[in-house]
Amino acid sequence: MNRMQTQGNRLLSRRAFLRLAIALGLSPLLGACGRVERPLATPIHLIKPTQQPWPSATVGTPTAASPSPSPTVSIPSSTALAKEVTMSQVALIRTSDRTGGVRRALSLLGTNGPAGGKVLLKPNYNSADPAPGSTHSDVLRTLVEWLREQEVSSITVADRSGMGQTRRVMEQKGILALSQELSFQVQVLDELGADEWELIQPPESHWQQGFPFPRLAQETDYILQTCCLKTHRYGGHFTLSLKNSVGLVAKYVPGQSYNYMNELHSSPHQRLMIAEINAVYVPDLIVLDGVEAFVKDGPDQGERVQANVLLASKDRVALDAVGVGILRHLGTTPEVSRGTVFDQEQIARAVELGLGVQGPEEIEILTDDEEGEVFAEQIRKILAA
Repeated sequence: MNRMQTQGNRLLSRRAFLRLAIALGLSPLLGACGRVERPLATPIHLIKPTQQPWPSATVGTPTAASPSPSPTVSIPSSTALAKEVTMSQVALIRTSDRTGGVRRALSLLGTNGPAGGKVLLKPNYNSADPAPGSTHSDVLRTLVEWLREQEVSSITVADRSGMGQTRRVMEQKGILALSQELSFQVQVLDELGADEWELIQPPESHWQQGFPFPRLAQETDYILQTCCLKTHRYGGHFTLSLKNSVGLVAKYVPGQSYNYMNELHSSPHQRLMIAEINAVYVPDLIVLDGVEAFVKDGPDQGERVQANVLLASKDRVALDAVGVGILRHLGTTPEVSRGTVFDQEQIARAVELGLGVQGPEEIEILTDDEEGEVFAEQIRKILAA
């Protein structure tokens, strides 16, 4: 049974129960048993095709070499769902020590990996440039070691580079050698076959032909994403956890000539499309390395600032909102500084899709020392402004 089935059954049954309880006016009773979480919009891949016939309207006809299309699924607006306010926690650590900082953030968040489960670890290897251009090896090593302590059954590090040949980027970053030392698998997503991609075709999204998403991400038990703190000069405005998901989408599918990344980066809806990728899957944990940050240009090179911060959260929207707040605190581009944090198009679209918190009042920033608390209070003010 793959992640689509197990995760789907777990999330759908829980959310269906919450919606029913809310409709029946049982929220106070649920609150007495524990915190009631707001049901999120159902990720596209969690809707099982066997449950009902699907609409026939799709974009294009896949060839024999094409990934098989998923059902045509509407991306629901969160306004159509029952909502219960809850707080999403973001651990914030002030440090220049990545190894110690990651450990402190995970401890503060109080999270555990899946004992006996398969883990997909999605880093940021868009290029071979040093952090924050790409994931720092200290962060990757620490996360792999932490997962081993959780006694997971397997770890696969998977990515697709946007500014370089992926295998070559991983060689230059030393990831292939590190995989031998720490006994984890590496999957170069560009090397997957056509049948290892699923074409997601949500008609209410801004993707003209849908986008190919790896079946690998659906067949794992636990997804851990690690990203960097930086701006994005090619239209994304910033690249944190939501933007990091672009590396899970194929540029080309074997046997096809269509360039999905060309569509993304040439579209005026790029930032909305970034958020829409995230409706396909639910990461279990996100760790952001902000020891160094790009406050201008990016994602490979830019104006570098020693930010000395590490973040961890289970909520992509909350983490990205705090990340944008930090970029504003450091002094960043007009695009990232414009409007409120939740006016940023990546975040606003993610809120519409029900992918996380609805606003800054639902974010709880956790710290473990006085320096962290002083910094966190500055970010809270930026979020609330």
